[in-house]
Amino acid sequence: MKPPIELDEFDYKILRALQRNANWSMAELGQEVGLSHTPCWRRYRRMEAEGIIQGKVVLLDPHKLDLRVIVYIYITIKSHDEDSLTAFESAVQNVEEVVECYSTSGDKDYVLRVLVNDVAQYELLLKRTIAHLPNIASITSTFALKQVKYTTQLPI
Repeated sequence: MKPPIELDEFDYKILRALQRNANWSMAELGQEVGLSHTPCWRRYRRMEAEGIIQGKVVLLDPHKLDLRVIVYIYITIKSHDEDSLTAFESAVQNVEEVVECYSTSGDKDYVLRVLVNDVAQYELLLKRTIAHLPNIASITSTFALKQVKYTTQLPI
């Protein structure tokens, strides 16, 4: 295993600035964090090469795209052998409404975060897709009533 990557305060300033706005030009980013263009670019490229910076994305507003319903699905698996878990994890990758999937501890094996436009769409997804994922013993769904906090910014 590789040792953790050493980051200094300028690296953290760069990362915090990029979490706020990934569209900075390198000159703007350097000015924002107090570095000239070239040292800022070198730090950025190093953190990119080390996998700290994994890419840039555009964040979309799900409500404006009529994805107003957030459902948390708690899955219990029948069998916990490696092949069964791998089959479930592989299959869930192909369900576009599932935007997050976590293996969990406790009495549930997985939690999925699903975005749909209404409860009827979720019911169809559940009947046609989720219930047919491999190795499922039980499914419990919880609907989010209100989003109190959402951020993509890591606490660094």
